[in-house]
Amino acid sequence: MTPLDPATRSLPGEFQVHEPPEQLLPWRTAVLDRGSARRADPGHLESVLSRPSTRVMVMGRRETLIHEGRIVFLASGEIETVSEPSGPVIYLGSALAGSGLPDGTDVVLVGLADRPDPSTIPGVPDGTAWAGFREVATELPATDAGIFIEASAISNWHDTHRHCPRCGAATDVEQGGWVRRCPEDKSEHFPRTDPAIIVTVIGPDDRVLLGGSGAWDAKRYSTLAGFVEPGESLEQAVIREVGEEVGVTVHSPQYLGSQSWPFPASLMLGFTARTEDREATPDGVEVTRARWFSREELQAAVSSGEILISTPASIARALIEQWYGGPIVDRPVED
Repeated sequence: MTPLDPATRSLPGEFQVHEPPEQLLPWRTAVLDRGSARRADPGHLESVLSRPSTRVMVMGRRETLIHEGRIVFLASGEIETVSEPSGPVIYLGSALAGSGLPDGTDVVLVGLADRPDPSTIPGVPDGTAWAGFREVATELPATDAGIFIEASAISNWHDTHRHCPRCGAATDVEQGGWVRRCPEDKSEHFPRTDPAIIVTVIGPDDRVLLGGSGAWDAKRYSTLAGFVEPGESLEQAVIREVGEEVGVTVHSPQYLGSQSWPFPASLMLGFTARTEDREATPDGVEVTRARWFSREELQAAVSSGEILISTPASIARALIEQWYGGPIVDRPVED
């Protein structure tokens, strides 16, 4: 076998897989050991819930308890005093080093039917509030963001997959919330993730192509993206989506990294690709405006408030800054 190039991990003639800087994409390091083998053991969840050291993350209407930029975890014995659960208790995993929790601490997720006033919940510090991930993503440390992302992904799946897709029977929850089984035909069903590509398109003059949709703020621009279709490779999806959305033919797609975005169930797979085209024609549906930027033009447009780009918590921003060569300075928020 031909050895991989250590700089790009590529074989001659193949697309290159560049190693991005460690700080390029958010939440690169796992903070919980999900314990796929342990959670399948009979009685595992009951054992976890019986331990005083177990910590519980609660969610209601896609929000959790936040205090001073951190998730507020409850003790396992406090759950019944908070609110009626709206779904299964889900085992998220045990804390790894650097998670902000003592190593080995088990963490579970409980969905609530109602969101009680945080001041009425035992052990919750003053100033705690309910917040959704989008509201606090830029404030959370990477550890808490990673836990919030996992919790959102698995809870979204449970909310939308309560019945067997084969026969319609209500399914039973198994393996700590990571499997649903049909009691009629015994089929197993697992959490779903929808792959989507997201790409910076670079022109022959090294400008980047960004687009926007009518559904967004008219000033907002971002990278192009779209879902991978059945039977399609990631590279094929990059080429197809860019062609469909802005009429540009790209080549040499290079994978840079990924980010889970479970709203409701996406896995964003980041690429950069080149084109010889200089004109872009939005399709008018997925993309209603498209614009080329040099590095100087992009920073000037962001600084002046002429345009808005994706937040630092997103892979879209990371991909844009990878092309830019460093952080882009946002316009200061006016008081």
